[in-house]
Amino acid sequence: MNSLFKALNDQTRRGILELLRESDMTAGDIADKFDMTKPSISHHLSLLKQANLVVDIRKGQFIYYSLNATVLDDIVKWFLKFNSNSTDNEKNENL
Repeated sequence: MNSLFKALNDQTRRGILELLRESDMTAGDIADKFDMTKPSISHHLSLLKQANLVVDIRKGQFIYYSLNATVLDDIVKWFLKFNSNSTDNEKNENL
């Protein structure tokens, strides 16, 4: 979970996730959207992969990156647990 929050703590990585939400992309396609070097983008992609937020798929000579929706669903469920706990606590306080 720590690697997940570390990955989400950076604006560039969140931007990459937003791009991948629209479609799968190569590292070069992603790098074209940012004002930074390709090695920097590669580093960000590596951290996103370590956190299981993105997966890479080789198609011919290109590697395409895509969102790992399963992990994102797990994050949402984890956050919703906190909301349901606070709702339950509020109900108990009103009794």
